[in-house]
Amino acid sequence: IFKKSKIQWGHLLQASVMVLLRKYNITEGLLAIDDSDKRRSKSTKKIAHVHKIKDKPSGGYIMGQSLVFMILVTPKITIPVGFDFYMPDPALKEWKKKIACLKKNKVSGKRPAPPERDSNYPTIPNIALALIGQFNKNFGHIRIRAILADALYGTKEFMDGAASIYPGTQVISQIRSNQNIRLRGKRMSVESYFAKHQGSPQKIVVRGQKEVSVMLGSARLYVEAHSKKRFVIALKYEGEEEYRYIIASNLSWRTNDIVEAYTFRWLVEVFFQDWKGYEGFAAL
Repeated sequence: IFKKSKIQWGHLLQASVMVLLRKYNITEGLLAIDDSDKRRSKSTKKIAHVHKIKDKPSGGYIMGQSLVFMILVTPKITIPVGFDFYMPDPALKEWKKKIACLKKNKVSGKRPAPPERDSNYPTIPNIALALIGQFNKNFGHIRIRAILADALYGTKEFMDGAASIYPGTQVISQIRSNQNIRLRGKRMSVESYFAKHQGSPQKIVVRGQKEVSVMLGSARLYVEAHSKKRFVIALKYEGEEEYRYIIASNLSWRTNDIVEAYTFRWLVEVFFQDWKGYEGFAAL
């Protein structure tokens, strides 16, 4: 991340992870995936992978880097096991600009077709799948109980791709409230379904420690965008106004087990805070 040189950093990370797995006798865990941005100077020219990024706090744009991280969560330790930089496809970016310009000027007629995505510029979910595949190749002896990711990764391609790398493993993500499902031939949004099928108050254990009260509803529903049934869960913590909707690939798990496993995804956010605050990601 910090230095380009002829050292094989990837192999060094792999060896370091292996040392820790052996030292703590780690045989199983969860993989949690997320991405994070790092602001850079607007005039930078020498730092790799810098591009224009949407700045969420201001609503404007900044120049920065985007990284996809994967961490291994185990009963003993939580460690980073993979990362990669994300760069948008320049040709696709230019096409989107042209389309936006045509729409702004209200130009009618046939729009130019989007260019094929360059394999040198994979999407963030595809980068995550590559990281999962690499971990499986390097550490195939580690049993992965679940793969956790936020709503950006809640697509058919990512969930099916991750499940194919680790068959039988639970893949858990989130979907939007307006995602369409089908029930007995009727089409409706996830939000509409759970508005008619209210959840019930239940207790869950957050990250294996604290017990909290939540409103919880669930069903195995046919999700149109995924072309198959998924385990869909409506979850609302105390003090929250709206539900969040969790989606899982393995239909055999219990509702509470899926929700409690997904609470471990927060540890990737803790990793980001630690990495940026103490490990040089923000300073260097």
